[in-house]
Amino acid sequence: MNPRLATCSCGQLRLACEGEPTRISICHCLECQRRTGSVYGVQARYPRERARLLEGQSSRYQRRGDAGTLATFHFCPNCGSIVYWEPEAFPDSLVVAVGAFAEPGFPAPTVSVYEERRHGWVQLPEGIEHYD
Repeated sequence: MNPRLATCSCGQLRLACEGEPTRISICHCLECQRRTGSVYGVQARYPRERARLLEGQSSRYQRRGDAGTLATFHFCPNCGSIVYWEPEAFPDSLVVAVGAFAEPGFPAPTVSVYEERRHGWVQLPEGIEHYD
């Protein structure tokens, strides 16, 4: 299988991911809503050894989650797109914004979290795991 390519909007920051993600999830938390400018975020978790930066510079910002752990977000300094982040809670993983792949055939998420903050009109895939 060819690696999946995740890029920022302008194409300056590029990341390659090998194989299938270990988890694909939807997050309805307010921070993901703000981060994406949408009503939820969709992310794919990959083992670090299967995700590599191909080229580009990233700027970073960190924020502490509800559990108290940090996440370091990497975004393009030119266009501002967040491409990936490093979760302190999962040090052996990189998390990639699914939209950065721009791949309509990307596998559907299997987990939905922070559902107490989900917009009432949002429909989720059948069979997805639900967590408040």
